[in-house]
Amino acid sequence: MHNLLTPMLALVVWSLVMWIWMYATRIPAIQKAGLAPDDAKEPDAINVLPLSVRQVAYNYNHLMEQPTIFYALVVYTYLAGGQSEANAVLAWIYVAFRVAHSLVQATSNTIMVRFSLHVLGTLALFALAARDVMALAG
Repeated sequence: MHNLLTPMLALVVWSLVMWIWMYATRIPAIQKAGLAPDDAKEPDAINVLPLSVRQVAYNYNHLMEQPTIFYALVVYTYLAGGQSEANAVLAWIYVAFRVAHSLVQATSNTIMVRFSLHVLGTLALFALAARDVMALAG
């Protein structure tokens, strides 16, 4: 599990799990609301769907935002020869906090818990980036 690319794969797989969850909840909700596909041309059109359905979609969108920095950083770290146990642990910490963030947002959506998980994951991302900068500075 010291391979730095494995946590990246794990987050990709988790994002796909959230995609499945999103459509498994969204399609039945759209059908129940009687929305036609053309009704969803505007993003606001789905605001008629229950918040519990929209929260899953919001999280999927979040997984397309900050994790892009994670993916780029992991690839950089790997290509720059920064594969180490400490860096792999930081990458796994980031992934664990993203998964926990997803689960909170898609279920209870308790904002302070979700925010705390986001910050803690981001700190792991900062630490990984700082280690790369320090390695580059030599």
